[in-house]
Amino acid sequence: MVDIAGWAWGATIVLIIALFVLDLLVAVRRPHTVGMREATFWSVFYIAVALLFGLAVWMLAGSTAGTEYFSGYVVEKSLSVDNLFVFVIIMARFEVPNEFQQKALLFGIAAALLLRAVLIAIGAAAISLFSFTFLFFGLVLIWTAIQLIKHRNEEPDVQDNFLVRRARKLFPISDDYHGGRMLARENGRRVATPLLLVFVAIGSTDLLFALDSIPAVFGVTKEPFIVLTANAFALLGLRALYFLVEGLLDRLVYLTIGLSAILIYIGAKLILQFVHEDISTSVPEMPTPLSLVVIVLILAVTTVASLLRVRAHPEEKAKPGAIRVVLRKPREEEEKSSNR
Repeated sequence: MVDIAGWAWGATIVLIIALFVLDLLVAVRRPHTVGMREATFWSVFYIAVALLFGLAVWMLAGSTAGTEYFSGYVVEKSLSVDNLFVFVIIMARFEVPNEFQQKALLFGIAAALLLRAVLIAIGAAAISLFSFTFLFFGLVLIWTAIQLIKHRNEEPDVQDNFLVRRARKLFPISDDYHGGRMLARENGRRVATPLLLVFVAIGSTDLLFALDSIPAVFGVTKEPFIVLTANAFALLGLRALYFLVEGLLDRLVYLTIGLSAILIYIGAKLILQFVHEDISTSVPEMPTPLSLVVIVLILAVTTVASLLRVRAHPEEKAKPGAIRVVLRKPREEEEKSSNR
């Protein structure tokens, strides 16, 4: 474990909050449609900040901590691309006007940051208390990878998950976006705008994403500081990245296969680590530098193969891995279950 000083924790939290506030000011101060130039600038900015932070970790905490941070960041960034598939579907299904999309994304990312901080704390406590936690995490990741492949051509029903249904019951829903507000008044009564439902859909979706992304980054490092910062910096640039790659996502036809391979690799790494620490030290561990090389290689092969496939077959389009975004059973399945 890396000994992180209290001032480093404080400075990092302040930096993350400051970056989020900056993003909030950009997105909310003047609602507008995000163009390619703006999206490119902010995407490059947040990636540069994440890389500079990694260099600071490398210099202050050592090469091992630095390598773990970069590996965790690459894992979280690659898994976050699958988030973008679902965000595109959510925006399309709710017909969100372009000028309000970044506000919905940003509030969803804020909820994700808070949620992941809680899950990271729980994961770190579980690792310190229970020796089988790595085994459990490893099996979860391998199971998730298998389901990703199995359901790779399915799409989620993002308009009718449990939390969205609850929101519909709590508030009458307006058809008007009311200038980008989430709650408004119509004819003297308080109503929810569709933007509130979009926020709930994005937040509930990220809960499912966190259930495999958190174990995945714990497969790279046990240090909660690195797990938290890798997640935070991967999420902070997600709003701009959404607008940058929105039109390119459907070209990544092999993304699901690549993400599955990464999850299987990290799952196997966690299981080997459990066996090494609790059963037999003769079983080798997978070093973090090797993990970084493997993850980057998988992503590179996946991207190149996807682009070549789309060039040869332009009619093909990528879809999100369904099991990471299953928000509810299809209604007909629910009705069958309730009739049994």
